[in-house]
Amino acid sequence: MSIMYKKVGVNIDAGNELVKRLKKKFPKIGGFGGLFPISGTKYSLVSSTDGVGTKLKLAFLLNKHDTIGIDLVAMNVNDLICVGAKPLFFLDYFACGKLNVSQAEQVIKGIAKGCELSGSQLVGGETAEMPGFYKDGEYDLAGFSVGIIEKDKEIDGKHISPNDVIIGLPSSGPHSNGYSLIRKVFSNSELKKYSKQLLVPTKIYVKEVLAALAKFNSRKQKIVGIAHITGGSFYDKIERILPQKTRVIIEKKSWKVPEIFKLVQEKGNVPEEDIYRTLNMGIGMVLIVRSEIALQVKKFFKGAKVIGYIKEDERGVELI
Repeated sequence: MSIMYKKVGVNIDAGNELVKRLKKKFPKIGGFGGLFPISGTKYSLVSSTDGVGTKLKLAFLLNKHDTIGIDLVAMNVNDLICVGAKPLFFLDYFACGKLNVSQAEQVIKGIAKGCELSGSQLVGGETAEMPGFYKDGEYDLAGFSVGIIEKDKEIDGKHISPNDVIIGLPSSGPHSNGYSLIRKVFSNSELKKYSKQLLVPTKIYVKEVLAALAKFNSRKQKIVGIAHITGGSFYDKIERILPQKTRVIIEKKSWKVPEIFKLVQEKGNVPEEDIYRTLNMGIGMVLIVRSEIALQVKKFFKGAKVIGYIKEDERGVELI
């Protein structure tokens, strides 16, 4: 029997439909970061909010809470840099049924580490105790990040054009997406067996991407699109930044898929399209760049691969 993300209770299409409806009333939403122009200045603030998803269930199972905060920060700041913004500060929301101080301290230490890795400041947060709402020993997390960018340097994908090249940056693992599928495929004993690969924190790309933007976009925008490969993965996240009449071609054989992803696909008999729409398959972020700098950008990032290109066609993403 094939296991699909929708069958385990996560409907990406429903989430996309909600955003589509909301955009009719709030047309500026739906990007990787929310832009707020600061009147009278050359800057815009950029904001993002996200959580860690059911990767938390794995932290509970393994009683390991010192890295999940890094995931929380990463899921937010990696979105900010998709528009080219430098993260400034971060706030967290920690909710539980009964506060375990030692456990919460471990989580917040991870958040502080994530802020350090991203060059942002942890300026505050909220701890909420809600007896009866969460199981004993369990909690939920949400994060909120704000960054800044010069208005004329915003990366919005509008300049993406045919013949641009797609550079894939390696992930550290599944990051913080697809864990409802992973937990359905693996038994608890298997989750423990593969815990090193599954609980590794989401990679924070901020410093290296900002350095690349400073190098390659200083005079003219040549890195023209950035997508964080999270929920919806290659199909939904890359399409989000595409202008009309541009089609992304991703060549699946252009990088080596880590074994943990192959195990999930094989054990769950997950269809090819569904697995590439659920998990990052070893690519945590993509940059769309002008062809003349593609090899330079590839060399700039450790482990980066050229994984595809843009052609003129119906707007969308195609994996071959």
